[in-house]
Amino acid sequence: MTDAVVIGGGPAGLMAADALLQAGRGVILVEAKPSIGRKFLMAGKSGLNLTKMQTFGPFLAAYGNASPALRPMLAEFTPETVRDWAEGLGQPCFTGSTGRLFPRAMKASPLLRAWLSRLEGMGLQRRLRWRWTGWDREDLTFDTPDGPARLTPTVTVLALGGASWARLGSDGAWAPVLASEGVGLTPFAPSNAGLEVAWSSHMAKHFGTPLKGMAFHAGDQVSRGEAVISARGLEGGGLYPLTPSLREGAALVVDLIPDLDTETVAERLARPQGKQTRANFLRKALKLTPQALALLMEFARPLPENPQALAKLIKALPIRHAGLRPMDEAISTAGGVPWSALDQGLMLRARPGTFCAGEMIDWEAPTGGYLLTACLATGLWAGRHAAAYRR
Repeated sequence: MTDAVVIGGGPAGLMAADALLQAGRGVILVEAKPSIGRKFLMAGKSGLNLTKMQTFGPFLAAYGNASPALRPMLAEFTPETVRDWAEGLGQPCFTGSTGRLFPRAMKASPLLRAWLSRLEGMGLQRRLRWRWTGWDREDLTFDTPDGPARLTPTVTVLALGGASWARLGSDGAWAPVLASEGVGLTPFAPSNAGLEVAWSSHMAKHFGTPLKGMAFHAGDQVSRGEAVISARGLEGGGLYPLTPSLREGAALVVDLIPDLDTETVAERLARPQGKQTRANFLRKALKLTPQALALLMEFARPLPENPQALAKLIKALPIRHAGLRPMDEAISTAGGVPWSALDQGLMLRARPGTFCAGEMIDWEAPTGGYLLTACLATGLWAGRHAAAYRR
């Protein structure tokens, strides 16, 4: 017998363990990989974006259809709470010009080390290279380097991640286990994913360059963020918020110069071209970047001669693509455990005493700190309710 078991060593699992320990429960944290927080550390390599510092209404709205379910958890663990939590671990933070919150160290490793040190000081036990295989009646069963193992906890928190970046631990292998227990899962789908584009050879010189100052449209969604032209297609934070619409088959359209209306663009295109090449004329008349010109030539040649028709194309350029990149390349996933399978404390209705947290629950959000905040918030919520649970 043991008191509480948390399965999954990412931010959601660590926060659940934190809540349980603070409530005086003994906790064993189980992780299938050789070390804790692998995806968390990878996310922090280019600067750990902890959250987005904005008022609660717009912040909550970023979670789309999951906003009502997540509301109480995010209200308890707001962006301001995230900042205070990180600084409480000795990691001073700053807010960037776009409202994104970062630790001054920028990396995830100092924060993770401080957090693990605090948890171990409260009595956390760790079991690494233990892969959860399911239940045998009330026992949790595991494959370990020393052979099969069992634990019989009073409460369990599952924080097993989604189904992207399998090499870092989020492989979705838990889904058949829960399905066998009668949990009706929502199929996994890529979220915050790049697009597959079969570029012509003339685009090669633009690989790795950013698309700035554009507006990306898909369905009723619009994003003004930055994207990148890659050898495989398009990727980046400006594109990722459109994933839900693109996943449903909405066309991708790009406004190359969103700060000018169509009539203004048409007026500038009606000016005499003189001896300039078409490309030079467009660049000078509209101040199009080389990347914007390249997209226009890639998807709209032969360009119409009529200024009004060309202006409409520049303001709504259709992007031909072959769909989203494979799910394992996506930053996150939608799908997993539906909210209907959980009670208000995030306990599985089909398995009393077992709680879920993090990305394994069916919600999604754009990059920019929203993903991490909800993982922390659901981990805290599940951990506190698990700590209060009595059979």
